[in-house]
Amino acid sequence: MLLDLFLQLQNANTQWVLIGTMLLGITSGVVGSFTLLRKQSLIGDAMAHAALPGVCIAFLLYGSKSLLWFLIGAAIAALLSSFIIQFIIHHSRIKEDSALGIIISVFFGFGIVLLTYIQHNGAGSQSGLDDFIFGQAASMVAEDVRLIMIIAIVLLVVTALFYKEFKLLTFDPQFAKGIGLPSKFLNGLLLMLIVSSVVIGLQTVGVVLMAAMLITPAISARYWTNKLSNMIVISGAIGGLSGALGTLLSTISNGMATGPLIIVASTVMFLISLVFAPKRGLFAKMLKQISLRKKTAVDQVLLSFYDLAEKGNIQRITEEELQSKRKISNSLFKYAKEVLQKKGYIRNVNDTMWMLTDKGIEAAYQLVLQQRMYEVYLMYEMDFAGLDLKSKADLEIHIVSKEMEEKLFALLKLHDRTPLLLPKSTNLAKGRRIVNDL
Repeated sequence: MLLDLFLQLQNANTQWVLIGTMLLGITSGVVGSFTLLRKQSLIGDAMAHAALPGVCIAFLLYGSKSLLWFLIGAAIAALLSSFIIQFIIHHSRIKEDSALGIIISVFFGFGIVLLTYIQHNGAGSQSGLDDFIFGQAASMVAEDVRLIMIIAIVLLVVTALFYKEFKLLTFDPQFAKGIGLPSKFLNGLLLMLIVSSVVIGLQTVGVVLMAAMLITPAISARYWTNKLSNMIVISGAIGGLSGALGTLLSTISNGMATGPLIIVASTVMFLISLVFAPKRGLFAKMLKQISLRKKTAVDQVLLSFYDLAEKGNIQRITEEELQSKRKISNSLFKYAKEVLQKKGYIRNVNDTMWMLTDKGIEAAYQLVLQQRMYEVYLMYEMDFAGLDLKSKADLEIHIVSKEMEEKLFALLKLHDRTPLLLPKSTNLAKGRRIVNDL
């Protein structure tokens, strides 16, 4: 298989197709990043479907197959569809999703009608227009790739030149307009970039799959970073790699179209990003949830120790009492005991009984105090307008005022929720310090 692939790569046509698909992937990834962040993902789909009648009309006017004229016709049709969508949204009660659906259906249907007419007139077999529906990358020749290369380079250069303006327009369009940026011109320029990236991909992946070429690399890159510049680079890299992998797979597979394989490769990279991205991936989230559950279990067991100790049972606390106080799974309960024992907060009396150490009493007191102060904060949240606490851990960050602290202590006393100072505790210092020791 590797030998066959090596031999195929010696073919000049295969090399041109490989270059063309990689350029398409890079361009789509870069432009698609702005499309995704501006929540205009379906715009690319609408333009791709709307491009089909433009290609057919260009063929009828020119009389023979010419990628340049096909791209011009597709670009005009795509821009016309975008104008009609905006006109419908701003001058009727029809919402954007409905307008997109209407334009996709009408333009694509009209394109199919024109395509059928051309084929019935005897020119269809020579034109190869049906390749624009699902794509036919293998039909590209050196001249086609050179044209795609020129357009791709222009798109990347324009994106680099107007990066700051596009970034501001994407995240804060009102501010961009307020500081005097030509918003209409920039929106139109960005729309032209989307149209251009769509039309150069029609011959490769077709009108049906072109939207995936714009969206999938961008949304994959979104899992890896929160920074736009990094997202653009990663998206372009994923798009280029998808194009290369799809072309190579098509080369070694008999009868497999290049366009769909490019989308499959891009989808596989999306799934890898979805699962294994370091911060946003499902695997990372699962590890974070497991860590949070373990920490919560340790907190819950320590709180249970202190609650039982407040009732006078300090020396002999059974595991059954702890489990009945706050029910957690056996595995987490076992983990919590091991952590607390390792920290020196609890000591084993016998096989089933435990007791808090002096160090454990201090740590548990601070944790109980923090928990109960947060509870009274929630009860009287309107009285603490200056605070914005999302969890009990925020107490350590936000409570800097002695007056605020004393107010919370007063509320604890009012509701008889002040933690008892247990015997053998030597370092509590009146419980004024809020510490998250675990």
